[in-house]
Amino acid sequence: MLGEKEHRKWKLSDVGQWLRNAFLATIKGEFLLRLHVSKYFIHILYTFFLFWVSIWLSLKIEKTLTRVEDNRKALQDMEIYHAQKTVELVSLGRMSKVEQMLQEKGSTLAMPTKPADRIK
Repeated sequence: MLGEKEHRKWKLSDVGQWLRNAFLATIKGEFLLRLHVSKYFIHILYTFFLFWVSIWLSLKIEKTLTRVEDNRKALQDMEIYHAQKTVELVSLGRMSKVEQMLQEKGSTLAMPTKPADRIK
């Protein structure tokens, strides 16, 4: 005859006891031994190591991509600044040439010394 434990079906109230036993076994380091998977221990460690490396690499890649995106924004700002300064330099060069040509022709026109006044 089978003992009482073999005939007994599990109940929902047994889940709490199972979780408590699993938690205590995990804390004591006996969880894998209770599951009789000790011969696969090296495989479990290898899998854990692979997951750890995968997570670590994804974090590193995410950090690098964030830095690249920040640098791309800074580069765009610098390109805009460079274009503005180039336009200013070209316009200054033309204005000085025009002023020089006017002086050669005997004109009294010159660069303004103060900004223009607005008439309202």
